[in-house]
Amino acid sequence: MNNDKYIQRDSYLKKLIIRKDNGEVKIITGPRRCGKSWLLSHIYRDYLTDQGVPSENIIALDFDKDDDKYDFDILDPKAVKNHIYSQIKSDTENYYIFLDEIQELENFERLVNGLNGHDNIDVYVTGSNSRFLSKDIRTIFRGRGDEIRVFPLSFREFYQALHYDVREAWKVYSTFGGMPRLIHYTDDEQKINYLQNLWDKTYIDDVVERNKVRNELAVSRLATSLCSSIGSLTNPARIANTLESVQKMKIDSKTVSSYIDYLENAFLFESAERYDVKGRRYYETNKKYYCIDIGLRNARLNFRQQEPTHIMENVLYNHLRVLGYLVDVGIVESREMKDGKMSYSQREIDFIANKGSRKYYIQSAYSIPSEEKREQELASLLKISDSFKKIVVVGDEIMPYTDDNGIYFTGLFDFLLKDEWL
Repeated sequence: MNNDKYIQRDSYLKKLIIRKDNGEVKIITGPRRCGKSWLLSHIYRDYLTDQGVPSENIIALDFDKDDDKYDFDILDPKAVKNHIYSQIKSDTENYYIFLDEIQELENFERLVNGLNGHDNIDVYVTGSNSRFLSKDIRTIFRGRGDEIRVFPLSFREFYQALHYDVREAWKVYSTFGGMPRLIHYTDDEQKINYLQNLWDKTYIDDVVERNKVRNELAVSRLATSLCSSIGSLTNPARIANTLESVQKMKIDSKTVSSYIDYLENAFLFESAERYDVKGRRYYETNKKYYCIDIGLRNARLNFRQQEPTHIMENVLYNHLRVLGYLVDVGIVESREMKDGKMSYSQREIDFIANKGSRKYYIQSAYSIPSEEKREQELASLLKISDSFKKIVVVGDEIMPYTDDNGIYFTGLFDFLLKDEWL
């Protein structure tokens, strides 16, 4: 079995290399245990040393460790500052500062901005909290912050690292997901325990502590509810009603909305808004939520709800996000004649993926067993009049083709493993 060191995560390494010595603070964000620390402390460190950077010019501190590794108080900003500057011996040599889980250090902004003010110091920080979201970086780092978002292993990374047969790789990945540490485990029980402990001992506890939540049980059950409804339209009011009817928990929609924000800010879930393709506007109500990792989702549900359609949709969403696309749910409204009467219809496109000038309309179709199902999947795409690429991803292994309407069809594995589609 390979270990973490052989998962090179080349796409993230390239992003760091491009940003090296650019005068900005590099902020690596993502959920806890997704590989941010390994990316810096091993993959990027190895790159720097291979480029001739002396090991003593790479200064790394981990603020998430409560041990005796350091001979000073790692959570005392003044002690941290004194330690770092004591390691910088030259004004002409370049130094690389790695600060892991920086949000654990009070008043870290002053320390980081001070370090970044030196021409020969290149600063890299990691964070697992929303204080590092793009909208806040401009304020925290005085407009000199550059975010790199890290996700758990994509299916492509997982497949390339472990060299399974592609069908076996999908079977394992769609069940246990891509949290990097899982590659150490060969036993399913170990994998299950690890994922469930992440929820109980890391994620939920962190959300509750950081946001001073009084009702930990409500946050826990809300996470379960979101995992249960991935890919389904919902809103805080509907979730509150579900928690009351199913879990017998009385909670108002405003509190649910706040708790959802906490879970999103911890990078555990992402929401996709509904976008009217023809009207070019967003709907204010109802969103779809996706879990950041399908294995975490399954573990939260005790591996009970193993619906292949929803799992495939969540994996496709995460794949698009790993590639850097912003993702919405598309809505196409139209009026049609039906049974002699004019009726109003609203059809859904699973994903609208946007990155700069690029846009794709994507349908996730686990299987298309009949012409009726095919027409159902194509109905929304055929209502779009613009020239952006339209793709139907099928769970079956098929030979890619383009139909008479210019719509591309491809199998799931081809879409996830090859670059030609996007």
